[in-house]
Amino acid sequence: MTAGRLSYAECSARERIAALFDADSFHEWLPPAARVMSPHLAALGVPAAFDDGVAIGRARLGGQRVFVAAQEGQFMGGGVGEVHGAKLVGLFRRALRDRPQAVVLLAESGGVRLHEANAGLIAVSEVMRALLDVRAAGIPTLVLIGGANGCFGGMGIVARCADHLIISDIGRLAMSGPEVIEATHGVEEFDARDRALVWRTTGGKHRYLVGDCDQIVDDDVAAFRAAALGALGALDGQAGPAPHGASRPLTLTALQAEHALLTRRAALGAAADDAVALWQALGVAQAAEVPDLDADRVRALRPDTAAAEAAR
Repeated sequence: MTAGRLSYAECSARERIAALFDADSFHEWLPPAARVMSPHLAALGVPAAFDDGVAIGRARLGGQRVFVAAQEGQFMGGGVGEVHGAKLVGLFRRALRDRPQAVVLLAESGGVRLHEANAGLIAVSEVMRALLDVRAAGIPTLVLIGGANGCFGGMGIVARCADHLIISDIGRLAMSGPEVIEATHGVEEFDARDRALVWRTTGGKHRYLVGDCDQIVDDDVAAFRAAALGALGALDGQAGPAPHGASRPLTLTALQAEHALLTRRAALGAAADDAVALWQALGVAQAAEVPDLDADRVRALRPDTAAAEAAR
């Protein structure tokens, strides 16, 4: 890591909160001292965590009041169980009542906690509905992805439901994890041990270039903070309400545009047997060099970004 940078991936959930948001502004709800724990893990003889692997509360970002949730990847890979999911749902529902300037989710999760099976699946579906309710109410929702475990499974879907998605160049986002794909379809389909393949297919650079996220940043907490502030249209240290543009209304036109993007990508991807080939088909210049580029250089390669820069 470059001197002077704080690696987002190497931080714990609470370390990310402390570094991302205004100093000493985080107030946690249901902290570890409350011992709100999974009722299922103990019955299975599995060690539990006093916060069930997620910290929730309120904080300030550039002076703006925001609600925050941070998943702890070091506990069961950030897996979502009944209590973990209920804490996230409660955060979103409180946002509907108290109307903060935004809800910010620091996502790091392998998806549903297998130990809790149906309870975890139901929890993820409730989180998704709660997030969409907040969006429909005009409250911006931001998701930040950059933890070592990435964001997979049901939480990958939740992340894509948000208004704004920020990912690091070493972050990962997908529906199914590499090991799951290999286990179900064989190593010939996807070799989970091939790290270069995994990052080309699920990594932040790929997600940015194909349009699955809004911003890509380096693995740096300060870069994530700046990107989150930019998403809210706020300058660091200046209080004030988030602009209307920070929230993206869920309209038929927006959904049709998303489907058009996915349809075009599916058509181009039918003839591409690797992420590099898909990037080339999408019009990404220097596609073969992307894995070796930093976030700034990747940012300039996405066709829509390059066109916007050229128009200035």
